[in-house]
Amino acid sequence: MLRPGLTLYVVRHGETDWNAIQRYQGQTDIPLNDKGRSQAARNGRALAELLGGRLTELGYCASPLSRASETMEILRRTAGLDPAGYATDDRLKEINFGHWEVELWTKLPETDPEGFAARRVDPWGWVPRGGESYQMLASRVGGFLATLERDTVVVTHGGVMRVIRGHLIDIAPAEIPRLEVPQDKILEVRHGAAVWR
Repeated sequence: MLRPGLTLYVVRHGETDWNAIQRYQGQTDIPLNDKGRSQAARNGRALAELLGGRLTELGYCASPLSRASETMEILRRTAGLDPAGYATDDRLKEINFGHWEVELWTKLPETDPEGFAARRVDPWGWVPRGGESYQMLASRVGGFLATLERDTVVVTHGGVMRVIRGHLIDIAPAEIPRLEVPQDKILEVRHGAAVWR
């Protein structure tokens, strides 16, 4: 769990072509598209406006998947920081969607009707073949949060952003997989409070 008093600035990676067509990416390494790069720059400007001179005092950590690391580099460059001045952590990778990766969301009722129905019944605990549940993801992300010692900017993925928000503002587990995760906003979050920037 996050240490009391710390604040996270959580950024979802910018859009990819797979996001645009609702194809499951999971841990498949898909690059940003031009819209995604623009979103990353927007978030860099917003972060600089929000934090000003505090920018250099924060920690910076990203998922190692290229769509997240490129987002971090664009964000830092836009905010006037060294693009390479950040760490990566495997625990920030997107949820592993197993046999659903590369599938289109709109086709799942046809290609995997049983799995689609099971996930609707239990979105928190359902595990795709070869993948992870949201409950499993929350465990690994919780391990990451427990290591943080200062306010930190985190660039990650939609699933991870959902569970961070759920961890810190006490959202019912069944609701966490349904939380909105925009790619053009920063989630400022601490225990008990979250604000979109």
